[in-house]
Amino acid sequence: MSLPFTDRNRRRNAKPHQNPVPDAKRDDVEGGFDGSSFTGAVFNLSTTIIGAGIMALPAAVKQLGLIPGSIMIILCAILTEFSIVTLLKFTRVSKTSTYSGVVRDAFGRIGRFLLLISIIFNNMGMLIAYMVIIGDVFSGTWSEGVHFTGVLEEWFGQRWWSTRPILLLLTTIFVFAPLTSFRRVDSLRYTSALSVALAIVFVVITAGVAIVKFVDGSIGVPNLMPKVTSQESFWKLFTTVPILVTAYICHHNVHPIENELKDPSHMNAIVQTSLLLCGSVYIATSIFGILLFGDNIQDDVLANFDGDLGVPYGTFLNDVVRVSYGIHLILVFPIVFFSLRLNLDGLLFPHAIPLAFDNKRFCFVSIILMAFVFVGANYVPSIWYAFQFTGATTTIAVGYIFPAAIALKK
Repeated sequence: MSLPFTDRNRRRNAKPHQNPVPDAKRDDVEGGFDGSSFTGAVFNLSTTIIGAGIMALPAAVKQLGLIPGSIMIILCAILTEFSIVTLLKFTRVSKTSTYSGVVRDAFGRIGRFLLLISIIFNNMGMLIAYMVIIGDVFSGTWSEGVHFTGVLEEWFGQRWWSTRPILLLLTTIFVFAPLTSFRRVDSLRYTSALSVALAIVFVVITAGVAIVKFVDGSIGVPNLMPKVTSQESFWKLFTTVPILVTAYICHHNVHPIENELKDPSHMNAIVQTSLLLCGSVYIATSIFGILLFGDNIQDDVLANFDGDLGVPYGTFLNDVVRVSYGIHLILVFPIVFFSLRLNLDGLLFPHAIPLAFDNKRFCFVSIILMAFVFVGANYVPSIWYAFQFTGATTTIAVGYIFPAAIALKK
């Protein structure tokens, strides 16, 4: 059986006249890079995991109850680790370097096509959700007839440049475009480290406010078990599954991160470290978010941080939480976009030279994807809908169905 056509195969087999990138530019892309570090890889993988999913987790855990919800977060982390380790194991057996490569080795071109489609739709949905939350944070949002003001609206009032479409357009042009222009995932290690730090800032502030209010008796103990009062409320529990699954999806970036490591044998430890870090952040966010807001918690918990927290400097803390997490998502965006662009390019140009060496193709694919994400973010009303759609379909396929199918096939 012939080996799948991976990026490494393409680079090795590419003819000189096929490569439009001059040697000087090629040195800019690869020169002076001897592999990414363990820490940098942990930050990049953790940033892939901790995205917008954390904002929907408190609402999901509220529906399940604090105890079952926390258990599900832990179980999903264990299941994710097992699926990634399985995927990496059979990737090495197949002597390939990409997710699509090992799927093609197991299921042929049709399997590879289905995987790439799944990753593209999954990542597209995630990026749209990121933009929706960024719009919620800075421009405000409506939920069940209630308006939740955005940070810029509070600071400057309603301005033409603070409306959601204009704000997202400006963010896309002046922030996302530069951040998504890097050719290597390791180039994002510093923004990833800052992104993880900002997520932890959000957790610390939420925990601090919740503990203070719990101690002074202004909030009570949240529901430890789910409230099932009707058949409808019972079936609604299952709508939390896509949210929990989406919170851990990172399989699409595992191979790009491993391929740039100084020592690829550390990848399993990197996965375990990242999942331990992210699982701890998820449980803390869910517990303290529910404790703080109770039954009033929104699908996007950031929307709750627009009123009086009932503690000193509450308004200031609201702004810090929302701005820090808005910046966090801005920094998460390019690392998810990286694998989205790579997989779309693999689908459209399967036999071309690596994307990093073709400037025209790199710009073309980037612009097309950015336009689709921008348009989608202006029409999706809530991150709950985005997560339910991708979490129930493509996320499960990318994270669990394909790795399990590969193990059974082998």
